[in-house]
Amino acid sequence: MKCFFKDIAYFIYHQSLSCIFPVVIFMTLALSNAIQIPGVSRYDFILIICLFAQYLMYKFKLESKDELKVIFLLHMIGLVLEIYKVNFNSWSYPEETWTKIWGVPLYSGFMYASVASYICQAWRRFDLAIVNWPKSYFAIPLGAMIYLNFFTHHFIYDFRWLLMAALFIVFYRTIVKFTVRKKIYKMPIVISFFLIGFFIWVAENIATFFGAWSYPNQEISWEIVHFGKISSWFLLVVISIMIVAQLKLFYRNNYLLKILCFSCCRKIIRSMT
Repeated sequence: MKCFFKDIAYFIYHQSLSCIFPVVIFMTLALSNAIQIPGVSRYDFILIICLFAQYLMYKFKLESKDELKVIFLLHMIGLVLEIYKVNFNSWSYPEETWTKIWGVPLYSGFMYASVASYICQAWRRFDLAIVNWPKSYFAIPLGAMIYLNFFTHHFIYDFRWLLMAALFIVFYRTIVKFTVRKKIYKMPIVISFFLIGFFIWVAENIATFFGAWSYPNQEISWEIVHFGKISSWFLLVVISIMIVAQLKLFYRNNYLLKILCFSCCRKIIRSMT
């Protein structure tokens, strides 16, 4: 029983460390909602804090250069989606700011990047390993279709439930392994998709409460975000994990290829001497 509580404490501690960047964002949302800085708009202030937090995390080696690249990529993917959705009146950013592009503040991309930051941190801290990851020719097109569906459902049928069914089929054998105090635990990766998506939905309720953005039904007074949004976050988490997993697979294969080439070169040199 004592070991069980130690495992729980270890898990919570390292989960908290993995959430450093998301926590910084939500603390900034709360602080900027309570305190107005003269001459600096709220959205600009949030952007400055996000950039500074990323700089500090890189400087103090909490994030690597490769992880920063993933975070930047998710920032851009999220920003493009935000611009599209805001211009379709799915939600809005009502406050004035200098750092807006087509009605969307630049800091909004960090909401998506924070998911990537969490995934990268948790991957390293819990020594994540994915077993039976589907072939790239299944995973990449499925991820692309999920992302495109966020755009196309305004014009044609919303395929999210069909895509979720496809996810269960493609990933039904995929298991994520994570280590807690030298003990290895397993979980079906689809469950991890849902759990992360659910907690992001909880975080979204906090964010809208502090006025980070607002849905049409929240413009007069705050209301809980519709439960249907959990499915949206579920699919966005899938995209994030797919990107991280595919990049890690790419770097691992490159590393193995370099080792193989080095080994072959050594054998050739030895045979010549």
